Amino acid sequence: MMTQLLHQGLLLPESFLHSRIFLTLSTLVALNTIVFAGLSLAHIIPRWLKPQWFRNKAQRTETRSIYPDGPL
Repeated sequence: MMTQLLHQGLLLPESFLHSRIFLTLSTLVALNTIVFAGLSLAHIIPRWLKPQWFRNKAQRTETRSIYPDGPL
């Protein structure tokens, strides 16, 4: 009984494991895993912050606060 299960395969027959559809699906699963691993690493790494002297054009050069010495 056990040798018969080993030769036939426990879940899928061996012929299915070498078929084109199974190889295509396993390739898609591998690519999906790589993409999501890259996205999760991108969320872990802290964002690169611009230096204070590198201002964007949309940032003000003078404070508009009622406190003249306040932050920009």
